[in-house]
Amino acid sequence: MSIPKKGTRKIIVDGEPFIWLIRRQATNLQADYADGHLHVVVEHATEAGSVLAILTDRLHPQGYSLINSELVPIQLQDGSGEVRAWRIEQRYEITAVTPKDVALWIKQAMQIGWLPKKPGITFNVSVIGSSIKKTPTREKIRLNSY
Repeated sequence: MSIPKKGTRKIIVDGEPFIWLIRRQATNLQADYADGHLHVVVEHATEAGSVLAILTDRLHPQGYSLINSELVPIQLQDGSGEVRAWRIEQRYEITAVTPKDVALWIKQAMQIGWLPKKPGITFNVSVIGSSIKKTPTREKIRLNSY
């Protein structure tokens, strides 16, 4: 399976061309539930092969997830302490995924077994801090949501 070409970005890693994509619009799962993390998909730009799906530890900027928001009471100014309204505040800063991050993840994925030019099933990985780990195949990341 390949990723759609519209909206992809090009990157060169170790002399090899790749394209990568982050879905612009949040999926329902990312926006409405507690799975508001960005997903990145990567494939070789010139040769058909396996797709790399990266589940990042970065929060989706359009996510309204419970893990990134907090209800803060707005108290009346008359000193009574009465609360009549609440406002939603983000608890964590949104960190962008940069080409430098993608290049690092591509290199790490190849080190743990991703073969971008060899046809096969989607290679799923998860970002943990500054490194990645292979996700078991039973925890698939659905590509048709991209």
